[in-house]
Amino acid sequence: MLRCGWPPAIVYHRATLKTPLFRVSAAEMIPHSAPVPIAMSLSPEQVRQVAHLARLQLNPEQVEPYARQLTDILGMVDRLSSADTASVSPMAHPLDMVQRLRPDLISEADRRDDYQAIAPETQDGLYLVPKVIE
Repeated sequence: MLRCGWPPAIVYHRATLKTPLFRVSAAEMIPHSAPVPIAMSLSPEQVRQVAHLARLQLNPEQVEPYARQLTDILGMVDRLSSADTASVSPMAHPLDMVQRLRPDLISEADRRDDYQAIAPETQDGLYLVPKVIE
């Protein structure tokens, strides 16, 4: 099930906007206000500790809402980790695309000697520059 707040939708392939990736029905959706059942929830003290470690300043009235929101996020992660992915092969990119690569051939002549001939100072094939940091 997907947690979202819009009506049933068809999610399309981003590149073509024609090929449906999957369809979401109203029965599969959970309204935004519905709690996500999870095994773990964060206490306000844990939220304060995480905020301290992240160097975030939270007002006291922000702690409770953040605790609920972070608990909901952990619930979604818990749901995702319980999904059966045994039949899904790993992929490098979510879109079915192939990167066009050019052949690895030398396309230009080595002109290092020409460029170094007009440089102010060179040594052993390297450019010498003035020292700027003492």
